[in-house]
Amino acid sequence: MSKADTLLLFGATGDLAQRMLLPSLGALHAEGLLDPGLRIYGTARSAMSDQEYRNFARAALEKYLPAERRGPIADFLNCLHYQPLDVTAPEAFGELAERIGERCSRLAIFLSTAPSLFETTIDGLAAAGLACDGARIGLEKPLGLDLASSREINDAVARAFPEGRIFRIDHYLGKETVQNLLALRFANAMFEPLWNAQAIEHVQITVAETVGLESRAEFYDQTGALRDMVQNHMLQLLALVAMEPPASFEAEAVRDEKVKVLRALRPLGAGESVTGQYRGGAVGGKIVPGYDEELERGSDTETFVALKAHVDNWRWKGVPFYLRTGKRLHERVTEILVQFRPVPHSIFDARTRPNKLLIGIQPQENITLSLMAKVPGLDREGIALREVPLEIAMPDAFSGTVRRIAYERLLLDLLDGDPKLFVRRDEVEAQWAWIDAIRAQWAGEGLTPKAYAAGGWGPNAAIALVERDGVSWHE
Repeated sequence: MSKADTLLLFGATGDLAQRMLLPSLGALHAEGLLDPGLRIYGTARSAMSDQEYRNFARAALEKYLPAERRGPIADFLNCLHYQPLDVTAPEAFGELAERIGERCSRLAIFLSTAPSLFETTIDGLAAAGLACDGARIGLEKPLGLDLASSREINDAVARAFPEGRIFRIDHYLGKETVQNLLALRFANAMFEPLWNAQAIEHVQITVAETVGLESRAEFYDQTGALRDMVQNHMLQLLALVAMEPPASFEAEAVRDEKVKVLRALRPLGAGESVTGQYRGGAVGGKIVPGYDEELERGSDTETFVALKAHVDNWRWKGVPFYLRTGKRLHERVTEILVQFRPVPHSIFDARTRPNKLLIGIQPQENITLSLMAKVPGLDREGIALREVPLEIAMPDAFSGTVRRIAYERLLLDLLDGDPKLFVRRDEVEAQWAWIDAIRAQWAGEGLTPKAYAAGGWGPNAAIALVERDGVSWHE
């Protein structure tokens, strides 16, 4: 697949474009990582001229991109063009096609619009000749609300673009520490022999947010925590932790192994899930309202989920994967904890603790391996042991490297035509099949979210979920 020389951004005036896409493109341009001849076309319903859109982009860069990463803004802004477009008006796509002209064969499209507009947009692109050979499309989540609607979206995209030119985006896969998980596992001989049920007792994956609904009230109430976070981000993290070593670092080899994990997920049993919904409380010393107060009505949508999952294959038989995610929790953190089993026999009178590997993804990117070590001294009362951390803070280990926005890598890979960090259709469908079964179970059991105070770690039932296995959440 050849490199793209034209990028078409749908939703070019939206929140994602302001906070992530335009700053990412500006940073890449400043470092000389974008093709000098690249032209970027933004499109949305708002009426703007090219110059008005450049002023809009300048404001976004000044607000969201650190000054030291901006470079000469004027050079980047000159790459930007704007074409107003109402995607529900098919004739409008013809004007867009005229602006892009003969550059279609090396066109990359980034679609960040409401899912309800995906099919209309794809049909408009195809009718205007913008789905030509060589063009590729990136799809920003969510891709449906269940397996059936996901298939409808994917079928619509597949009518215009072959699978090899469809780039489904999960921005978590662009995070440096998420990618470093593969390096940790497959570039270090010490871990892979222990990465199995014989050495690992359990795995915890936490994605905690301190924010509430913000500007996503209606979307979130239709979606909930299970579909918003578990279906995509958390299952992708689980797949990367649990996958078998791929034959190579090529896109299809990596994605093949992830799909195997997702298809091996056991349906949840009774009592293996907890849902919650936040009430008023305090987060970071600030009083915040409850979900129903923010929504201004009652709702049964979950803002917290905790699950006990199992991967039924040879490597992970009997190893629980505990997942939890929620809004208005005590702190913002995304992390993976790998808890190893205790030593089979301790020769010391002092208490030993099992080793654990903690992989921090955000806000801190670090890797910490906890080991037992002898406390210095003459040991007249016997050897004393203490748990000590071996910590690698990524910014310190690689001083001088730039901390990038996840979308920088994903946009660059989209332009280059490298699908490695994007999600294949069978991955999405395997994820949705597992999630749909959980939702069906909830409906069958009449499960409703348990209330929890904002600023805590979710409902007490989430603590009980792991404590009955003799486990505590890492906090």
